[in-house]
Formats: sequence, C-alpha cells, structure tokens
Amino acid sequence: MSVEPLPLRRKSPGLGRGLSALLGEVEREPGSVDNGVREISTADISPHPEQPRRFFDNDALAELAASITLRGVLQPIVVRPIGNKFQIVAGERRWRAAQLAHLHQIPAIIREYDDGTVLEIALIENIQREELNAIEEGEAYARLTRDFGHSQEALGKIVHKSRSHIANLMRLLDLPPPVRAMVADGRLQMGHARALLGVSDAEAIAEQVVAKGLSVREVEKLAKRAKKPGAVEYKSMTGPARNEDIAMLERQLGDLLGLKVTIVHGAVGGSVTLHYATLDQLDMVCQRLSGEKI
Repeated sequence: MSVEPLPLRRKSPGLGRGLSALLGEVEREPGSVDNGVREISTADISPHPEQPRRFFDNDALAELAASITLRGVLQPIVVRPIGNKFQIVAGERRWRAAQLAHLHQIPAIIREYDDGTVLEIALIENIQREELNAIEEGEAYARLTRDFGHSQEALGKIVHKSRSHIANLMRLLDLPPPVRAMVADGRLQMGHARALLGVSDAEAIAEQVVAKGLSVREVEKLAKRAKKPGAVEYKSMTGPARNEDIAMLERQLGDLLGLKVTIVHGAVGGSVTLHYATLDQLDMVCQRLSGEKI
C-alpha cells in the first residue's frame, strides 16, 4: 500500500465543531509539519460496508470532482487500517470525487478504531453534515439509540438539533417500506411523509402525491380523512387553534433547521422565532444564515 507524509494545519476551535473535535480534523497547509496525514493510494481504500449513506448525488459529486481537479483535496479523509489496506471512517464522498477526478492518491488520517466507533463516527458525520435523506437520518438516529445507547436528548446535543426533530425523523421508520423508499429517493418530502404517519392506505396516497404533484397541505387533508378513528395525529408544535397555513410553515421550517420554529402573523406583519437550546444550535443557525459550510 502507498503511504506518504503530508503537512497539515489544525482548524481553529469554534462552536458547532463536535465532529471535528472527535476526529481531530485537519486541513492541509504548505510549509507546516505534522506526520498525522499521509497520501494513500485511492486503490488501497474501500468504503465502510455499513455506511449509513446510500444515495450520492452524481451532479454534486461531479462538481466536487471538478473542484478537486483545480485545488486538490483540501480536507483529508479519515481511515483505519484493515490488513494491508484501509477502510473509510469519514470522508467517503471526497474519496469518490477524488476517483472521479482521476487522483491516484488522497490525503488521509490513519486512526485505530474498533467497529462500533467507526459506525458511530460515520453516522454522526453524515447527520451533522446533512448528507443523509430523511429516512437515512432517521435510521441513523435509531441505530445510535439502539446500538450505542444515546438518548434523543443526547443526540440533539451531538448534531445540534431539537429532540422533537429527532423523534419525528425516527417516527418516519414506521411508514410502509414503499413509502420510505419514495422519501429516500426524493419523490416525497419529509412533510409529505410525516403527514402519512398512522394512515392505513399511506402507500396509495403517496402514489397520488408522486403522480399528481400534491402539496404537503393537500396530503395533510387527504391523510386526515383517511385516518382511522382513534389514530394518533401529528400535532403542530403551536397548538390546534393556530392557522393551518402558519402551522404548516412552522413545520416546514422546523424540518429544514431541525429546531422549533414559531411564526406570529398579524395585520401589519409578524415575526419568526427560532428556538435553540444550546450555543451549538445557535452557531448552526448563524452558519446557515451566513452561508458558511457546516
């Protein structure tokens, strides 16, 4: 296997860097000295077989590959040794893009991790960097809860999202497999899927959504009529007395940010309030508003 040393620079600390702290993440900088990063042959690297992310956008990969062709791989991937080869712990997307860019070597940090730690890091990395669809993210939360004993509250602190957001994503796993597949491949939005929870003919309604391009509001109306008596309905975080359009906007913004959102609308305007529980969550909101990559 081919391994060469490569200079690196440690990132400056800041809020919202839980994964960086976990991995000891670094960036390359000419002239610096540290033997923690190596150039490894891309052919000697394989992805983790239980990588939670299953869908990689080809257009986005092509864009990243074009950037790598111009600037190289600025952030090393993290791997662990497996025999005389290496397995990816974090950074599969960069590795795939590097292959598209026809790079023969890629900068990597080599770490000794056991199987459980590798999976945990892979799950957290994808969640924190928003590289999972709603179903993959829900499955990741479920697995972190089941296999690693994380509570929903603890997960919220790790990925800087609200406990209710995590709970809602995990509930999506109760949907029929065909409906989950539609969410996973992008035919259904999270709002559509959440409206179908507890609906006996969710699959039929989901097919209508795809065929007719129904809005989330239209799906909510269909689902409400289709639910059996006594079924538990999703309750808006702002209460049943609120205007339904406002409540739907709150849910959509909440899904996007992973935080509780409250909208107050009046005759001469109104306000949008984002509720955060930790400084890391506040930092995440600020990064998104400023356009900074998380």
